[in-house]
Amino acid sequence: MADPERIALFIDGANLYATAKSLGFDIDYKRLLREFQAKGRLIRAFYYTALIEDQEYSSIRPLIDWLDYNGYAVVTKPTKEFVDSLGRRKVKGNMDIELAVDAMEMAEHIDHMVLFSGDGDFRSLVEAVQRKGVRVSVISTITTQPPMIADELRRQADEFVDLIHLVGKIGRDPGERAERMQRFQERRPLSPVTPGGPDDDHEA
Repeated sequence: MADPERIALFIDGANLYATAKSLGFDIDYKRLLREFQAKGRLIRAFYYTALIEDQEYSSIRPLIDWLDYNGYAVVTKPTKEFVDSLGRRKVKGNMDIELAVDAMEMAEHIDHMVLFSGDGDFRSLVEAVQRKGVRVSVISTITTQPPMIADELRRQADEFVDLIHLVGKIGRDPGERAERMQRFQERRPLSPVTPGGPDDDHEA
């Protein structure tokens, strides 16, 4: 009997959030973990996001804490918030380098890399990991206009999976959000993270 495939997940938090939002659903991170645990031996699930400096409370903090306690390796770094020339609020900083370094280090220990991102900057990383004998799947979507995935990244991947086909497997029940929000309102100002994972209705 063949050994189970060794899998590692690399989640570009901001990119996955934007992709799921464009498709009109929320990610259930507990279900996401279970989905890939069932496919083989899940070695590690990385989640990358930048956090704004000098912000007393970040809306993403409950999600980060929940992921940290529930099987994800969360990688964060401080970033800067600024206003551009048109008066739009922008966040400077991304996690591409951190993700790439971890992926190259993990390549020796896995058979299958699953990248949740559509960022074309990862094409060279995917190629480098493939040269080490690792199969690479990329999860994003082409159902939006324009597509959320860069064409060059989709072409480089061994397998492209459209996120819309995973809604039934890793999506959160829409009715659950209404219940969670109601419970959240009822228990304010004290609002500990719930066991099922926080509501992720914010940019990750």
